[in-house]
Order: sequence, then C-alpha cells, then structure tokens
Amino acid sequence: MKTEKSRFIQIAILAALGAAAALSLALPQLLRVERRAQLLSVSVMLRDTDSSGWTVARQGMEQAADELGAELRFLTLASANDSAEQETQLLREIEDGAAALVAVPADPAALSAALDPWLVVCPAVTLESAMEGAAGVVSPDNALLGKELAAALLEDWDGGEVLLLDTAGRSSGVLERMEAAAEVLTGAGVPFRRAASLPEEGDLRWVMAFEPAATQRSAEKNEAFSRSFAVYGVGTAAAITAQLERGSIAAMAAWSDYAAGYLAVRRAVGAVRGTDGTLAPLPFSVLRKEDIYAPENQKLLFPIMSSSSR
Repeated sequence: MKTEKSRFIQIAILAALGAAAALSLALPQLLRVERRAQLLSVSVMLRDTDSSGWTVARQGMEQAADELGAELRFLTLASANDSAEQETQLLREIEDGAAALVAVPADPAALSAALDPWLVVCPAVTLESAMEGAAGVVSPDNALLGKELAAALLEDWDGGEVLLLDTAGRSSGVLERMEAAAEVLTGAGVPFRRAASLPEEGDLRWVMAFEPAATQRSAEKNEAFSRSFAVYGVGTAAAITAQLERGSIAAMAAWSDYAAGYLAVRRAVGAVRGTDGTLAPLPFSVLRKEDIYAPENQKLLFPIMSSSSR
C-alpha cells in the first residue's frame, strides 16, 4: 500500500514538474505574442524617394518605438514631393490599421485636407513643416534658421548676386527658411534671385540651400566641377558634415536629427494614448568648418560615435 502511494506521489510530482517545464517554455512565447498585440503601429512617411538622408532620425524613431512599445513602418515615395502619392499611401496606412502617423509633408495644406476626417482616430505628427490638425510638429524655428543662415552669409559677402535654391515644392517649413533669408538679404541691400537648380555656367559666387538634399547636391557640384561658389545650407548627415570639413560648404544650420526622430514618435504615441505633450522648436546652430570638432557639437554631428564612446 505504501509502495503504491509513493508511486502515485512520484507520478504526481513528475507530472507537476513536466507541466512547469512546459509552461516555462511556452510563457516567453506567450508574452511575446501579447507584447506584439499591444504594439502601436506607427507609419512614417517621408517626402523623398529614399530614406538615406534620414538615417540618424530613423535611429531616434526606433529608439522611441522600442521604449514606448510601438512598431514602425517606413514608407517612401516613387517621386520626390509627390503630394498625391503621399496622401494615397497614408490613407491606405490608416485603412490597414495604423494607430498614428509621422510624416514629412510634401504639401501640408493638401495633406491636412486629405487626412482631416481621420486625424481624430489616427493622430499625425509632422517633421519640418507644421500641418493643421496635426498633434504637433518637430522642427527648428524655420524663420529664425533662415535669418541666421543669411546672417552667416553676410559675414562673408563682399559683392555679387546670391542664388537662393527653391527646391522644396510646397514644403512650407523649407519655404519659411528661404523667405526669411530673402528678407535679411533685402534689408542688407544684397542682390539675389531664386532658382530651382544651379546654373551650368556663369559667374556664381554665393548659394543658399534650405534643405539637406539641396545642400549636399550643391556641395557635390562645387567639388566635381571645381566651382568656387560658397554654399550656405542645412543638415547634419555624415556626407554634409564631411563637405563642411572639406570646405565645400561655408556654413550650415544643424540640429539633432536623432532628437527630431525620437520626439516625433514619442509625441505620436502619446497622442494615441492620451498623454499630454508639447513640442518646442528644436535648437539649432550655424556651424563653420572650425566648429566641427568643438565638444558641444560632437553629439550633434557624430551621434553614433558619441553614444558608443559612453
């Protein structure tokens, strides 16, 4: 009788141990499934044809998503600044269950009109340009940036016409930068003209670009054709920083792309969850070649290197 009872107890113990072992194997998978079910889907839409210029901003977005339990889906356009395609893609994302949007609007007014019925259930945060109805915008003070970039040019200007590159289409944030720069040049009596691209020939001495892609292209042409014009632009991408260091860019307005990406996703997730949040304009600096390796600019220009050295 005792033997039978002992055997029963042993069987019960083994069964309990087996169940515990099975549960320990299944529990992590169950938790992962539950976590995936709780992830907020955030769609990120640029106005460019590729995301290479947004690498650091994307890292900031991914960091915020990891911390806040969000899942990111990155989208690009077939044609740069194609507002109609951007609207179509974002509406499709909403239909497919996106909880929030982060966008660099090609045409803020048109995008706002297209998304307006949906922004209550799928909030949007914009980068670069403000948009009516959005839950916030992550951008430097665009007008102030344009003025300070023009002031940097005036420090060097000794005569001649300034070319303002008008490359942003209907991006209101970039247009604000250009108009503010034009206002400063007008007040200083400096002649200027607007153009969508650099002329192939001619006596060109001064160029202002107001978005990273245009800044990089201008510096590349300066180097490739041994042109001698001075470029005043914006951006913190590695290629642009290298161009500044080589002297192909005279001065650039720079802000933290990593912070921009991080703050955009954080605000988007907060808007879904009803968390209050405000977005202040991003701080920026106008840098020259000699400023690149100043300690205060290391995290701005080399965020990956700075974080890995900690």
